[in-house]
Amino acid sequence: MTGRGRALLIIALGSLYSGLSLGGRMFYLAAIFAFLTMAFSLITVLIARKSLQFSCAARPARILRGEKAKLHIAARGRLPLPISALQLNLRVGEETREAQLTLSRGAAALDLEIPARHIGEVPVGVEQAAYTDMLGLFRMRPRFPEGITPLLVLPRSFDVEPLRFFQSDEGRSQRSRNTEDLSSPEDTRAYRSGDALKRVHWKLTARKRELIVRRFETPAPPDTLVLLDCTAPQESLRSDETASLRDTLCETALSVAEMQARSDIPVRMPLYGERAVEYASDRSGGTGALAEMLARQTFVGGTDFYRVLNLELRRLRRTGATVIITSRLNAQVTEAITHIRRMGPSARVYYITHTPGAETDAPYVARLQQELVEVCYVTPA
Repeated sequence: MTGRGRALLIIALGSLYSGLSLGGRMFYLAAIFAFLTMAFSLITVLIARKSLQFSCAARPARILRGEKAKLHIAARGRLPLPISALQLNLRVGEETREAQLTLSRGAAALDLEIPARHIGEVPVGVEQAAYTDMLGLFRMRPRFPEGITPLLVLPRSFDVEPLRFFQSDEGRSQRSRNTEDLSSPEDTRAYRSGDALKRVHWKLTARKRELIVRRFETPAPPDTLVLLDCTAPQESLRSDETASLRDTLCETALSVAEMQARSDIPVRMPLYGERAVEYASDRSGGTGALAEMLARQTFVGGTDFYRVLNLELRRLRRTGATVIITSRLNAQVTEAITHIRRMGPSARVYYITHTPGAETDAPYVARLQQELVEVCYVTPA
């Protein structure tokens, strides 16, 4: 019941009391009229509550950063008695908006444009809705079945320089990579000119009276290991700067994965964030799943990046190139990256910062370059 309804109820009760006390017919008529009006209003909102059907959804549910989606809100139902326009409180990310939905012939729809400024899960939907009867005596708050639903904003990709795979030992204990795994015989075949004698299968050769050699499995080519810093930024920034930093981290990671996928090179990307997942693709794998994984990362909490770099040392045996994407550069991270480079694979660092070339970062960059680590600055847009 609204304030207007409570006032009418007080008038009705006062008129009834006056009629009972003084015996005047006008007081009785006023009380009856007031009660009938309230009954009519109450029946109106109850019928509307039972017959109205609501829907609310973001279209499309996944978009790229910079694009726009639409929040489609609809209501329909058979209303024998009129009601007021629906007053809507909408949630769009961290913002709250107000809108009205006027029913005409028992149906109404509203499309609200939603700009996707930053990557992530954006909560959108109807937080609260209310309508009254035409006299404004009773207010009803219907529930939208979908409520608040997430709109997934995916990262965009951009062109990056191809990665280098070292082909020979440079004196830093780089492991040689054989074209065949001699510990895993796969099948046999006839001898070909140039085959090593140690590969001859002597028992089978004696039985068939022709030279038969063992054929070994060909190991998979070296893959690319991408290590993304999923923790909160090192420096204290405004909310919009932090969001743009997060966008650039995600889009850089996606760009590296797409570049390697175009070259048919396997990619592995463990994400040690609040939602720990791992992306792995073969040479023909797509990056659609990776874009969703990156968009769902919150960049809050997670495993310390220095620890991540040390944990991933165990994977370097099959790694041809390592890409480190981070928004922090300190002594610990620098030392861990140089250790990765000394293990053999080539290393490239994408340093995401609003202040490229800062004097505080110069010693760390010089140290990395001294160890033949590529350092690329990426400034958030």
